[in-house]
Amino acid sequence: MARPSRQMTLDAPRGRTGMLGRSPQPSQDRFGRFSEAFARGMGTSSFLIGMTVFVVVWLAWNTLLPPQYQFDPRAQNFTLLTLILSLQASYAAPLILLAQNRQDDRDRVQIEQDRQRAERNLADTEYLAREVVALRMAMTELTGEVLSRDALRQELKALLEQLDARADQQADASS
Repeated sequence: MARPSRQMTLDAPRGRTGMLGRSPQPSQDRFGRFSEAFARGMGTSSFLIGMTVFVVVWLAWNTLLPPQYQFDPRAQNFTLLTLILSLQASYAAPLILLAQNRQDDRDRVQIEQDRQRAERNLADTEYLAREVVALRMAMTELTGEVLSRDALRQELKALLEQLDARADQQADASS
């Protein structure tokens, strides 16, 4: 007996076969983007000011208030504050390094693209230089004299004007 085919519905993503189907995989780049945002945020003056205010308030609270209100007393050398700052540093350093590695990869790709573009520009320039030399040689053969740069420009302008005149004539004829 043949199985009935499932109809596609608009309320279910394509490729899902029901509750036991695979769920979509999270983007592999999501953590990298998070690390870049984290590193970018830690490098701002507002983060440094906020962190300074946090530490000053923490120290003032645990130094100036009566002992029953202190949660990280000075007598214990602010152990909790030290633990929190160490934990932040232990997570911040690898995230910043990951963000730097991603930036290095992007820079490497950009440098390669720039190199390829420069090679294409050089090849185009060399081609055009060869074409100009070929034009000079052809004009020398036609006229029997060596052409100067100004003479070549005048000849090219004359040819361009002739081409424009032909294009105008063809446009008038087709209208």
